Amino acid sequence: MRKEEKKPAPVKPTAHFDGIHAELIDALNVAEFGIEPKAQPPAQRGVLIETARNRIVFSAYDFDTAVSVTAPAATPTETGYSLLDFTELKRTLTAMVAGETKTVAAQTRVSLAGDLLATEHLTVPITTHDVHEYTRPLEAVLAMATMDAQVFLGQLNRVLPAAGRDDTLPVLTGIQITLDRDTLTMATTDRYRFAVAEVPVTATAQPLEKPLNGLIPAATLSALAKRLKSHNGPVGIGILEDTRAAEDVTADRPIPRATLSLGAATITMRSLDGSLPKYAKLFPKTSETAVRLDRATTVRATKKCQAILSAKGLKNAPVVFSWDADGSLTLAPVLAEDAARAKGMVLPMTVTSGTGENLHGGLAAFNPSFLLDALNTFTSDTITLHLGEMKDGQLSKPGLFTEGPEMTGQDYRHLLMHVRLA
Repeated sequence: MRKEEKKPAPVKPTAHFDGIHAELIDALNVAEFGIEPKAQPPAQRGVLIETARNRIVFSAYDFDTAVSVTAPAATPTETGYSLLDFTELKRTLTAMVAGETKTVAAQTRVSLAGDLLATEHLTVPITTHDVHEYTRPLEAVLAMATMDAQVFLGQLNRVLPAAGRDDTLPVLTGIQITLDRDTLTMATTDRYRFAVAEVPVTATAQPLEKPLNGLIPAATLSALAKRLKSHNGPVGIGILEDTRAAEDVTADRPIPRATLSLGAATITMRSLDGSLPKYAKLFPKTSETAVRLDRATTVRATKKCQAILSAKGLKNAPVVFSWDADGSLTLAPVLAEDAARAKGMVLPMTVTSGTGENLHGGLAAFNPSFLLDALNTFTSDTITLHLGEMKDGQLSKPGLFTEGPEMTGQDYRHLLMHVRLA
């Protein structure tokens, strides 16, 4: 008869602390980035609490994102560990200050003894998980450079709209990040548009010998963007690539990942497999004509055209920039019926490159939602639209949007696929 293997005895929860309610909730709100409520095994739904030396470390890991956040608290000298159910812990913390004013609730002292959560009014046990079934979080990558949080957030918000959302093409759902000596570059594409933004960084140690790359899920960074709104300090970034040689399939493969450091918190994100297309070859180096547009007027015109298409039930119809024989510009919805009688909204423009003569009588059509997304990623009063060759009276290549006249876009550029009209 085969002997059954003995399971390790459950580890008794030993974390002890005495902390402030608002600080605990704030730390758990950050840790939540690493919690998947339906994760298997159930132990992975827990938050690992480590206490010692007057601090608490909350750790969470959903196999894609690992979070570690430190909060101050009174603790014993020796290290203690408790793996508590995250959702129950957070809800119970909130429930224990019910009926109090916000000020009193925020300053309420909360203590933990193993798995017993207590305030001066209540003591409540919290569900524990088996630490033997818990996969420890990915180790954070040390920060190699720092950047201004609000500059990073602004550039992140510019590239997020162009990230793919089709899970059958997982590579396109990521943000390609490239850390060079003094620049972090972020790039996204969903095949119909390509956005590239740059953030200045300051190296924390020796400058990098070569650029480092990662492909981070856009959904993770989108959720993190909300947290960055209230973060005024610097943000550290570290990237770990797969350093195994391509031919050495037997070598241990380090898990490619990137870590963002926000004060007392680190968020480590596993890189997606693969990489985006090499966009340097996709972006045009020259254009036939470049025109400067008033951004606010173009946004208004796009919204009007989009609303007309919606009113007529034309969900997939584009909007079209049309230049008449004299070179005057209008933006109009492409209507299935009575198109000849429809007139677009006049857009003031200035030709900044080329003669503009090749635009006379020409058309440039775009998806209205994508066009509006592109326009809204800019904050300047004017934008420049760089246009390639017109063939048979229509734009034959994607349009490039930049803030200034340079095609390099300074620190941001947005390439938008054109629509070919029948």
